Amino acid sequence: MGSAEAAKAETGIRDWFADHIGVREERKEEVYREISNAATLFDASYWLQIIFAAGIATLGLALNSPAVIIGAMLISPLMGPILSAGLSLATGDVILGLRAIVNLALSCAVAIIFAILLVTVLPFKEVTNEIASRTQPNTLDLMIALFSGAIGSLATCKEAKGVVTSIPGVSIAVALMPPLCVVGFGIALALTFDTAEGLRVARGGGLLFLTNLVVITFAAMLVFLSLHIDTESVRERIKEWMREDRESSWYRSALERIHVSERFRKMGSLPGRLIMIAIPILIILIPLSQSLGQLRDEIARKQKENRLRRTVAGVWQDNFAKMASGEQRSYIDNLSSSESDGKINLFLRVFTSEPYNAEEQKLCARLIADRLERAAQSVNLQIVEIPTTAGTLAARAREEKAEPPPQTIPQLQANFMQAVDSSLRGLRLPQHAQMADYQVTTNPSQPVGVRIDYLSERDIDADARALIIEDIRSRLDLPDTKVELERISSTPAPLRFNFNQSTLDATITASLDSIGQSLQRAPSLEIEITTNRDRREREIIIEERAQAISEYLKTKWGIEQSRIKTAPGADSSRDSTVKMKLTSS
Repeated sequence: MGSAEAAKAETGIRDWFADHIGVREERKEEVYREISNAATLFDASYWLQIIFAAGIATLGLALNSPAVIIGAMLISPLMGPILSAGLSLATGDVILGLRAIVNLALSCAVAIIFAILLVTVLPFKEVTNEIASRTQPNTLDLMIALFSGAIGSLATCKEAKGVVTSIPGVSIAVALMPPLCVVGFGIALALTFDTAEGLRVARGGGLLFLTNLVVITFAAMLVFLSLHIDTESVRERIKEWMREDRESSWYRSALERIHVSERFRKMGSLPGRLIMIAIPILIILIPLSQSLGQLRDEIARKQKENRLRRTVAGVWQDNFAKMASGEQRSYIDNLSSSESDGKINLFLRVFTSEPYNAEEQKLCARLIADRLERAAQSVNLQIVEIPTTAGTLAARAREEKAEPPPQTIPQLQANFMQAVDSSLRGLRLPQHAQMADYQVTTNPSQPVGVRIDYLSERDIDADARALIIEDIRSRLDLPDTKVELERISSTPAPLRFNFNQSTLDATITASLDSIGQSLQRAPSLEIEITTNRDRREREIIIEERAQAISEYLKTKWGIEQSRIKTAPGADSSRDSTVKMKLTSS
């Protein structure tokens, strides 16, 4: 009796909750029928919606347009079969479960295939920001899917009054159709252009899709359980309806033909069904938790960089920005940092009316180390000084006064450079490219010029270049800006030495000269020298070759030792390589 009373109390609570939500007994039967009918294979309009939504989402992703992607979200074709899957788990309805599974599988296949075909014929296949943002899901995406599934299910169950709400469509489609099309985009990219990159994109989009699909189904199941959709009277009427429904009868006949109808007429007990949906969620949580950890580490790194920037700026302002007389001596135009081998590498670009000597630079590095509570030798400081007039700096100092005087041309130029730096700092390039540095040129008689130096193994294609140029012009609010994108190769440069020799011949020095120019042009770059030796050569020849390369770059091009890394190679050859990379990597 105790168990029966507990079950009765539980049923009473669920019915009370359904009544207060506004889901009456007659509405429960309507919801059951509507959701069951949604998991159909014979509705042509549904398949057209799948194709249209996939097409709109794919083009929106390729064009990096959130507005177009939202258009695909509003169509919401996948809501029906997903809610059908949740309802089948809540009620143990094996027929409805099979209908939902078959419908979802075919819907996903149609959407992915159409996305593949569409991307294949596109003239550009760059991984845009909208695509990249859907390739690294984390636990937060799981929580979003949980809330989306819950509100979508509740809104579907409630009888519409007045203006019909679009909450179910937006909440479900926002989490499913775009990542499903990302899978198609990745497969098309792997088949036609870049296999490794395409598979990475497809895996990321697939993980996000599966995460949201499973969790939204789970949330729908919990909502339908809470609302007690399958009361005894509803069950009886639904059984009668299913006997008359052509599609349900077809599935029942198929099960009877393979002699599993009686055994699986109910999909196990409720705890068993909960375990059935909980297991994939727990499995998915493993990669999601790893991604969340990476996101947390990235945020912590950025916070650390911001604290470091504030510390360096504070030290400079307190000790070096002004002369003994109180007049402005300099100000920081650009500040960047990286950390490697336990050392902090700082790069400062300053406008100054009086050059800083070596002692002052050493003192600055020591003061920064003291404020950071680190050893002095753990801070490497590089200062690039841009000479300017005292009048420019004075104008800069007057900017902060309550009543600033009319701005001078040098002052306007300095302010413009700071605005440019702020605008370009968050510039996003394709996944295979990393921004190394930029240069801005101004001329009263010509448009502003911006040159972006980026590190990559290959050039950015023409279509992606057009998008980046438009983005830069939009950020600067200067539609006639002349933008150039210059590639610095990240492909290791081969250097061929003579047998048992470390002498740099003309071919090697030509390659090193090109590398030295790139290092001078982009202070955020460093190199990794990998040296090899023939088994017949002296063992010490590896160190001699690395030393010869390092000394050449330091002597001729003034490259600091902190930007030069060396490592012995594993090849049995006389070839050495020099690879360019960002210091922050």
